[in-house]
Amino acid sequence: MINKFSAKYILALMIVIVCISTVQSRNKKNYHPSYTLSTSSFDTIIPAKKKNIPVDKKLKSENDTLPQKIVGGDTIHLNKKDSLSTDTSALKKTADTLKYATSKNAPDTVIEYTAEDSMVVNVPAKTITLYGQKATTDYKDNNLVAPIITLDQQTGNITASIKRDSAGKVIALPTYTQGDFKSESDSIKFNMKSGKGITKSTYTTQGEMYVYGQTIKKVNNNVFYAYRGRFTTCNLDTPHFAFVSNKIKFINNKVAITGPVHPEFEGVPVPIYFRFGIYPLNQERHSGLLEPTFTTNQQRGLGLENLGYYKVISDYWDVIFRGSVYSYGGIMFSVNPRYKKNYRYSGTFSFDYQRFNNNFKGDPDFSRNTSYHIAWTHSMDTKARPGVSFTANVNAGSSKYNRNVPDAPLLNYSNQLQSSIAYSKTWKSSNLTVTANHNQNTNLGIININLPDVAYNVATIYPFRKKESAGQPKWYENIGIAYNGSAQNRFSFYDTLPNIFQQIKDTLQFGFHHSVPISLSLPQIGAFQIGPAVSYDETWFQTKTRFTWDTARQKLDTSVQKGFYTARQMSFGLNISTRIFGLITAKKKDAKIIAIRHEITPTLGLSYRPEFNKNSFYYAQYDTAGHKQQFSVYQRNNIFNPYSPGRFGGLTFGIDNNISMKVRNKKDTGQNAIKKISILDGLSINGSYNFFADSLSFPLSDFPVSLRTNLFNKINITASGILDPYEIDAQGHRIKTLVWKHKILTLGRLITGNISMSTQLQGGTKKDGSKTTELTSNTSLPNDIGYTQDQYDAEAAYIRNNPGEFTDFSIPWSVNLSYSLTYSKNFIVPQGYVTSFSQNVNFGGTLGITKKWQASVNGYYNITAGQLNTISATLSRDMHCWSLGISLSPVGIYRYFSINIAPRSALLRDLRVNRTRSFYNL
Repeated sequence: MINKFSAKYILALMIVIVCISTVQSRNKKNYHPSYTLSTSSFDTIIPAKKKNIPVDKKLKSENDTLPQKIVGGDTIHLNKKDSLSTDTSALKKTADTLKYATSKNAPDTVIEYTAEDSMVVNVPAKTITLYGQKATTDYKDNNLVAPIITLDQQTGNITASIKRDSAGKVIALPTYTQGDFKSESDSIKFNMKSGKGITKSTYTTQGEMYVYGQTIKKVNNNVFYAYRGRFTTCNLDTPHFAFVSNKIKFINNKVAITGPVHPEFEGVPVPIYFRFGIYPLNQERHSGLLEPTFTTNQQRGLGLENLGYYKVISDYWDVIFRGSVYSYGGIMFSVNPRYKKNYRYSGTFSFDYQRFNNNFKGDPDFSRNTSYHIAWTHSMDTKARPGVSFTANVNAGSSKYNRNVPDAPLLNYSNQLQSSIAYSKTWKSSNLTVTANHNQNTNLGIININLPDVAYNVATIYPFRKKESAGQPKWYENIGIAYNGSAQNRFSFYDTLPNIFQQIKDTLQFGFHHSVPISLSLPQIGAFQIGPAVSYDETWFQTKTRFTWDTARQKLDTSVQKGFYTARQMSFGLNISTRIFGLITAKKKDAKIIAIRHEITPTLGLSYRPEFNKNSFYYAQYDTAGHKQQFSVYQRNNIFNPYSPGRFGGLTFGIDNNISMKVRNKKDTGQNAIKKISILDGLSINGSYNFFADSLSFPLSDFPVSLRTNLFNKINITASGILDPYEIDAQGHRIKTLVWKHKILTLGRLITGNISMSTQLQGGTKKDGSKTTELTSNTSLPNDIGYTQDQYDAEAAYIRNNPGEFTDFSIPWSVNLSYSLTYSKNFIVPQGYVTSFSQNVNFGGTLGITKKWQASVNGYYNITAGQLNTISATLSRDMHCWSLGISLSPVGIYRYFSINIAPRSALLRDLRVNRTRSFYNL
């Protein structure tokens, strides 16, 4: 039995042991000072790690009642009179309220600070000094990191300074961050109450600008002033260039306003002063003037180009006005509004007007040319109206517009303009598309317009299927029927001829085409896929044309009859297809070529087409030798092509091939050790044989052949052609004799054919030291949907004239080549067969002369004409924050040279030195 005194003695001893343990745990060697300064008084310091624990909860945890039962084998029974009272209401009353006096100089919120090395607290002076490689202080949204930080509670000032080593070298600098503002200085002094501060030798960034100030004074969160400051887009401590001014006002990430300012290069001031300067510091839209450029042109004289004004109309609209004036009497003017609404639509519109004088007034060959150009692009977000889309890409203008644009050789050579506007609506099982299209040949001056074209399609429906089917469907339930309808209207005119509306009336054409395909899906039978099909077509024509031979005058006469005419056709077919695989594997396990696979896809079909259009075909003599040719009354002056003559009953056949192989890279043992290489993507040939051909027809059809491959993933080859299996006579007319009678190893006579090859190789980048070459497929500048054709051409011209800004100096070399050949031999009435042959080569490449110099060349050579149409060469120099570009085009009708030096930053894009001359040589 333990008496009262013993129980009290044991309880007191336990409390002392707990207190000693707590003190020892807090005095471990790894404990670093980390505190929060409370708002009550300077003398109250709370550890930062426990700053969120209320004081009353701390007292409660330290004065909790002892448990009545101790875990263990022994039990001490306490008398209620002897035991301590379990009522803590008295303790709660003393712990709930902590009375303290708030200091007059106390900050209005908590200041958190840490020190890696040590902390010195000067209680009489009410200052705290933090030491360490990285001491921090956080106050509201202000963050300060420095090697030495001093907090003064009386004044509310926070001061930070640099740290030097024994040799006097700076090893740590204070950095200050508040919101978007961040700076690095030699010294910082900041007042917590007013929010103002002053720094010495400060570096900061504003957008793309790097700002330095000998002294910077911060007056509020958004405005600060710099004394003897400079700003530049060069990121070096001693920049290559800068704008220097003694007085600068900065509005954070908006604008900088200076007093007298002058440029400085490599620390050397340039004696060119401006009374003041206003510099935007962000990329947001601002209305203002657009800087012009000076140029010299052989045909236009001295010019002031692209003087403009940019106007922000609203959050969704803006507009650009530009104008150019030339000393020989030429002017150019453009209006370019743009619009965009997020998640709805976006687009641009452009109208360009130009008027130039050819030669001088008083000259006998003096003339004045006026032309225009219209461009419009529009795109609709797919989520704006699901199932509905509207797009526009308009590029139209006068035929002489492109050739008169100064200093744009690529545009001067362009003779094709195309436009497209499309609206589509999709329902559950059908869709409607309405389009308007335009194409224009500026050399011939002819403009063709399709307006409107309407297409309505109904997806395949299965009329015999039940709404709720159970089990395997019957064979007749897989019979499907669909509908495809198309209506087109077309007219054309020459913009160089008068009476445009009369031309439209004379050339207006319309046509309608309807197709109803019926199909039956059957399950695969073994290795064969069988598919029967039935289709019905009907076409509406506007014009009938007949050729007749005039014996008296020995010439072919043409008669045209306009009206509304119809023709129809029906066909029945049964197609069979399968796939055959061949595989050759290597016998050695470590062979480089693991396997070669050949895939063959043959198709065979039975087809029958009755003769519904016998009355629309006839034979007519077309030359003095008495040769005759079969014609259709619908083959001229109609939008849709006529149907084939006679009835057809026979075989259709075709075959396609694919060859690929797998190779092993012995130097690589990872996932990329085995690669698949394509040898032949496709080689196909198709044809048909008509058992019902008459005595004047040819039963065996022509053979369309196509080849496509990306050889070893480096050379892209595409070829196609049409082979005629019949021979021709001495006059070049087709006769009923197969070519295999005299030439066994041939597929036929080549009527038309084309082949194109292209490749683009580049060396490994200098950064990673790679030596392998690779193929890049995109060899041209992509035309973004947000660009009008005018903007696209202007951007392409800017890239051409400023190659240094767009040169990748990490590529040591690159080569791109493309070759195309076209051959055709067509029968034209009454000339007969006319043969045409053309081939040309495009070439280009770059060469990294040094790490900072790169040369490039691009050209086009017409092999058929034996003429080098155009060639351009550029020399680029990387000058860190500046770029130098020299462009030269000494060959061709349009020749030019350009020298350009400009900052690399887009913010100072118009601050450049440019010299451009162009020449016109007929």
